[in-house]
Amino acid sequence: MSEAAHAGTPGERAATSAAATLRGRAWTFGDDISTDHIAPGRLFHLRTDLPELAKHVMEDADPEFAARMRAGDFIVGGRNFGLGSSREHAPRIIKLAGVGAVLAQSFARIFFRNAINVGLPVLQCDTSGVAQDDELEVDLTAGEVRDLTTGAVAPFVPLPPVMVTILEDGGLVAHIKKHGGFALPEG
Repeated sequence: MSEAAHAGTPGERAATSAAATLRGRAWTFGDDISTDHIAPGRLFHLRTDLPELAKHVMEDADPEFAARMRAGDFIVGGRNFGLGSSREHAPRIIKLAGVGAVLAQSFARIFFRNAINVGLPVLQCDTSGVAQDDELEVDLTAGEVRDLTTGAVAPFVPLPPVMVTILEDGGLVAHIKKHGGFALPEG
């Protein structure tokens, strides 16, 4: 995919087509990262100003994350990423911050659905061998995460076609606007 295909805001870049290859640095976090780690509850008053709240994404897990991450970088978690409240702000501000995708060994169910609904790729794979600052390449078509630093390759659980379509469209609301309703892929 050409660089021109990645035009737009950093958050829009995260919702590229299924043929996309995403590339960025790994920001590693452990197990049980909650929505409070992602979107600090003490900043709940910013919920009506999501771009401002995005400046604080992951602040309670890594105070320097938002300031140091680059558009396209990956959040890499362990087990049960996104547990806690059903706060849709959490995946939305991850996307607004420009994160390319979230990779984890498992996700809290409501976080996973909210992420797909806002157009944020969330991929379940073995993240145990990924280290902080490893350079990663995610091939959404092949279903592989390549660690360019170590040479390791980890397959990820492929997303169902309907979820890929929603991601391609930029999230569920954008999907419904584009199709005039909920459109299942043919095939």
